[in-house]
Amino acid sequence: MDATALREAINDFSAPSAQRLEALGAYVAAGLLKPGRRQGEVNNHVHTIYSFSPYSPEMTVVKAYEAGLEAVGSVDHDSVAAAQGLAAAGRVAGLAVTSGFEVRVTWPDSQFANKKINFPDSIGRAYIVAHGVPAGSLDAAEKWLAPLRQARILRTRAMNQRMSAILSDAGFGPVDFDTEIVGLSKLSEKGGITERHLLGAAALRILKFIADNSSVRRALSQELKIRLGIAVPPKTAALLDDEKNPHRYYDLLGVLKTTLIEQVWIDPNLNECPTAEAATAFIRSIGGIPAYSYLGDVGESPTGDKKAEAFEDSYLDNFMESVKSLGFQAVTYMPPRNTREQLLRLRKLCQLHGFMEISGVDINSSRQVFSCPEILLPEFRHLNTSTWALIAHEVLSSLNADWGIFSPQSPLAGRPLEERIEAYAAVGAAMDPHFPEKITRPWEAHTTGGKK
Repeated sequence: MDATALREAINDFSAPSAQRLEALGAYVAAGLLKPGRRQGEVNNHVHTIYSFSPYSPEMTVVKAYEAGLEAVGSVDHDSVAAAQGLAAAGRVAGLAVTSGFEVRVTWPDSQFANKKINFPDSIGRAYIVAHGVPAGSLDAAEKWLAPLRQARILRTRAMNQRMSAILSDAGFGPVDFDTEIVGLSKLSEKGGITERHLLGAAALRILKFIADNSSVRRALSQELKIRLGIAVPPKTAALLDDEKNPHRYYDLLGVLKTTLIEQVWIDPNLNECPTAEAATAFIRSIGGIPAYSYLGDVGESPTGDKKAEAFEDSYLDNFMESVKSLGFQAVTYMPPRNTREQLLRLRKLCQLHGFMEISGVDINSSRQVFSCPEILLPEFRHLNTSTWALIAHEVLSSLNADWGIFSPQSPLAGRPLEERIEAYAAVGAAMDPHFPEKITRPWEAHTTGGKK
């Protein structure tokens, strides 16, 4: 196969992971995988086809490698199905990887139960991430996540009934859940179904209507205004109206996420959103690192799927105390989404409460880039260090549960968190990504003689 055919095979959603991995191996063997300029950038928050993304786990590694990243991590919604494929692809390409999952939780503290935290569509709910889940814990994670996925499916099915009524009244026709929405997912392979699948199906139906009705002469943005009452900002309207725009589908999905979702929304219950305390306890029990996902007040959303809105900034100091009390060990955030002032304030609070800081760029659209140049700034270089510590944690705790960075039995457990992160980072950076199990050699160099 030529380069184009191999890339298509690497990203073939319908193919089994082993087949995609074989295509990646052929791509690498042919010398076609070219590294981008490496400057120390990393990204720990990429979604794959197992939640919602244009990329398979194998293509995630390719895109990250070509972007010049030195490490990449997947955190699919309600799923760890990408973890094994990502790990195998990392070995083939020689790129360090890390995996986890993202879930929504209910915040039990009454002080915050009636506030918008980091979840644009719900009050008293929040996104959190399990980072660095050891390979031996993936089955336990899947068992815990499965009922959350099922609860989300039931709610999404009910939302689709509302959405289909709106689309039908607008002349676009109803969306069939079991074919159009499930068809966009990897549900049969333990992948999750999210609101993006719901809105993605709506976007495809709208685009198909426009394509199939040659008598429609209005631009897409005009159709949205007339049929659905959606007023699209001029900058976005120009993108939607450009039929040659390669990201048109994702741009339309983003518009629907900030408009149509409000009309069909149903709040998730405890079957889908466990309490934050229960979720952190589970994540810690399997050797993962529970991380609160900081959003911060939003101005102009870089992904186009969030309106300008206030979130946790006005009560952040008190909220971080609650985050600590509920068992979180880290805070994860996305530097491109926030101002320098927001990030510096957050960092001070992380240092105050002893949180590990983990960064990433939320990738679920073809328009987004994998790189994150913000972490090259001097004040955020520590995020690179944390990534290597995270990678070392995941690999080491996969070999021995007592070697996790937060394990009381770790040979480095007696050190302050900052020193542990530095030590684990040195181990992770010295690891050969083609053979991550050989991490024991650099690990032994830091643990000779037991605790230090």
